[in-house]
Amino acid sequence: MTSLSSALVRPCLTDSEYRLMRELIQQEAGIFLAPTKKALLAGRLLPRLRDLGLTSFREYHHYVTQQDPAERARMLDCISTNETHFFREPRQFEFLEQRLIPHWKAAVAQGLRRRRIRVWSAACSSGEEPYSLAMTLLTHLPAEEGWGLEILASDISNRVLRQAQAATWPLDRAEEIPDHHLRRFMLKGTRSQAGWMRAGVELRAAVQVERINLHAASYPVAGRFDLIFCRNVLIYFDVATKERVVRQLASHLEPGGHLFLGHAESLLGRSQELENVGPTVYRSGGRPAPAAVRCAP
Repeated sequence: MTSLSSALVRPCLTDSEYRLMRELIQQEAGIFLAPTKKALLAGRLLPRLRDLGLTSFREYHHYVTQQDPAERARMLDCISTNETHFFREPRQFEFLEQRLIPHWKAAVAQGLRRRRIRVWSAACSSGEEPYSLAMTLLTHLPAEEGWGLEILASDISNRVLRQAQAATWPLDRAEEIPDHHLRRFMLKGTRSQAGWMRAGVELRAAVQVERINLHAASYPVAGRFDLIFCRNVLIYFDVATKERVVRQLASHLEPGGHLFLGHAESLLGRSQELENVGPTVYRSGGRPAPAAVRCAP
């Protein structure tokens, strides 16, 4: 009976251990954990302690920092929040369809830009956001009219990136996708894949998946982007980290490019490089996107 009771004992996360883990997580990912998140962190990391046979969070901290650097990625997988769905925050997709796409078409007609759009989904989670963007852009800017599309999808969590790379989701997620997109772009699984759906070849070809830590000193991305989506990420950073991340993201925008944040996020005048032009949508310095543009025939 004594041995059984001992096996059921859960390591307690002490205040000093919590400080150690908070500092490590902020150092690795920029994520700021308030004192009230102690129980949440303990619950998310306990499975890793059990898997490794460790009896305290101090031992786990030593293991992560001194014994197995690869465990840092697994730790971040555990603490990452990955809530997402297709076509999240519809007003932003309306902004894209009603303002930006007509503007790009008009600019092409005037010889002011190429027929190529580059997009970065900078916290893509399991892929719903970048594939929603791909569906929207491929529909309005088709390859048969000479348009090219490149979407970079990145996240810090290897776990969700594997799902984004597979481009496979439970079939009940189909309810989030408009019917015309669903019919054109998604494949319904059969037999062993029954109950699942997968993005079709055209959609998968438009999206490249990579692991990128937004807290890093620099980002391993080439060139600039017309759109960067970084939604519901800044809320996890402290003020200094938010400002640095926004500056870095802005440096990867084309002149006149747009940064999309989450509905609960705002730059609050902290960025001189970006102007608020829509529902948590910000434009970098450069040629303005007018409120309404008549497309050339």
